[in-house]
Amino acid sequence: LESSMSAARLAIAFATMSAVLVATALCKAAKTPRKALSMSMTRTSSPIPPSCKFGRFDIPQAQIFYASPSALTLAIVNLRPIVPGHVLIIPRRVVVRVSDLSDDEHSDLWQSVRVIARKLEPKYGASALNIAVQDGRDAGQSVPHVHVHILPRKAGDFQRNDDVYDALESFDGTREQGSSKLVVPPDEERKDRTAEAMAAEAVELRTLFS
Repeated sequence: LESSMSAARLAIAFATMSAVLVATALCKAAKTPRKALSMSMTRTSSPIPPSCKFGRFDIPQAQIFYASPSALTLAIVNLRPIVPGHVLIIPRRVVVRVSDLSDDEHSDLWQSVRVIARKLEPKYGASALNIAVQDGRDAGQSVPHVHVHILPRKAGDFQRNDDVYDALESFDGTREQGSSKLVVPPDEERKDRTAEAMAAEAVELRTLFS
């Protein structure tokens, strides 16, 4: 009889321990998707496409450095950056106005802006950022395709801080010798960067999201 009772106690103890282990495993499994989802938003989880449209312009893969996990949003290097690290975040679909974005596109665009901004600021040793949208032609939008400018900023990089808004037509800025102040060249002196320089920057920026 005592032997039977001991065996019963052992069986109950074993069953209880097994139930605890199963419950613990289920709890861990339930938490994993949330953690994985959070981590997926900090890196590219969809391939960089072979090309994309920016308004009427064809942007080659070599100039695209980020694709959001949903592939709804892309980030491209700038032809005429105002400051080092000045990039553009765009919806993959050509959409002229912010109000024309779908709910998913709108959410994904701004989530991507946040992810990219967090990486760019330390990358370029910046202490602040300008994040700007020119929503429509009368607001200064030069390309009819929604795009968010991210500009890493440092103290004293412009003679007047508000000058950055006048410069958002996109141009190559240069700096006077021995000065940290940005010089705005006349329109006729503005030059596009080479495809090689833009591709090299895109390669470097992709490593931030791998």
